[in-house]
Amino acid sequence: MRRTPGEARRRLLDAALGLYARHGVGGTSLQMIADELGVTKAAVYHQFATKEEIAVAVLQPAVDALAAVADVAEAQPTRAGRRETAVTGVVGLIVANRERASVLSGDPAMAALIRAHPDLAVQARRLKAAIFGAAVDAPEARVAATVLAGGMATAGRDPSLADLTDDNLRVHLLTLARRLLRMRVPHH
Repeated sequence: MRRTPGEARRRLLDAALGLYARHGVGGTSLQMIADELGVTKAAVYHQFATKEEIAVAVLQPAVDALAAVADVAEAQPTRAGRRETAVTGVVGLIVANRERASVLSGDPAMAALIRAHPDLAVQARRLKAAIFGAAVDAPEARVAATVLAGGMATAGRDPSLADLTDDNLRVHLLTLARRLLRMRVPHH
């Protein structure tokens, strides 16, 4: 059975993500990715020219997902609606992507790449504005955003929380985020 180019790329990114989770971005070589896939290093180079391109491609779905959450949040007619939609969306992404969250937030090389990724900064800014409105640049808002983002990312990757179901983790993250932001908790 012949694989499509898109499938080969997806397999490569999945292998890279798994290796990043085990060895970190800096500790993962192109040869390790090739070995994981059972292909030559040239086959990896056929898909990506550099190791950084692979890391950016692993990061891209997170950027796209944040952009989608920001789009929906910005479309809400009220500030409270924008805030709730942004927080709920980000929590949903963290919970749905626990392994990816671990790799993206826990690795120094990936953290440097994230800081250098201009589109990620744009999407993060959009979400912060949806949550904090005009006060987005106020010290309290900046600190709250850092604590919120860091805490949620840590919860997504913390092995001591691995026994929590996704639904349970989602409920707790939303409750704590709303408390931090002093949001009214909607009734179900």
